[in-house]
Amino acid sequence: MNRTRILAIFAPIALFLTACGVNSIPTAEETAKARWADVQNNYQRRTDLIPNLVATVRAAAAQERNVLREVTEARASASRINVTGEQLTDPAAMNRFAEAQARLTISLQRLQEAYPELRTNANFQDLQSQIEGTENRITVARRDYNAAVQAYNTEIRTFPSVIGARVIYGSRPMAPYQADQAAQRAPTVDFGNTQ
Repeated sequence: MNRTRILAIFAPIALFLTACGVNSIPTAEETAKARWADVQNNYQRRTDLIPNLVATVRAAAAQERNVLREVTEARASASRINVTGEQLTDPAAMNRFAEAQARLTISLQRLQEAYPELRTNANFQDLQSQIEGTENRITVARRDYNAAVQAYNTEIRTFPSVIGARVIYGSRPMAPYQADQAAQRAPTVDFGNTQ
């Protein structure tokens, strides 16, 4: 067989494989998994950082142990629930993860509301700043994950990639991160009697 003939046989096959998402589907899938790892990384940052800062605030405000205990319990509960890359297509697993993180977020909000008299305390101000920065990082990571999931899900559903997605990879849509129902209500901030 001469070279021209081999090229004539394999060129259409290579073109077909390129057109059906052979490379773009795994790229999109790995990008979405990497963005999910970023979400988990930022939640882990929160899990690692907040307890140390809370311990500093606890030393300065021992009388507020109930609120700090609630944060610690919520953090421990949230850190026990993990979602692996294989579970990204399981809405129930994603909901359990979101609910645990929402409980921790609510606890952190209560922590901020419970300490109006400590706002001048440098340790508490640092805690507030770190909580805000961490929550912002989590928000960005979740947004980036959802964008990557959207790109992946679009890739596996559009022609010609849908052929490769179904025939070669057996791809299934990934679940985007969704907040739980409690996140739909704005938190109530009440500083009580300020006299």
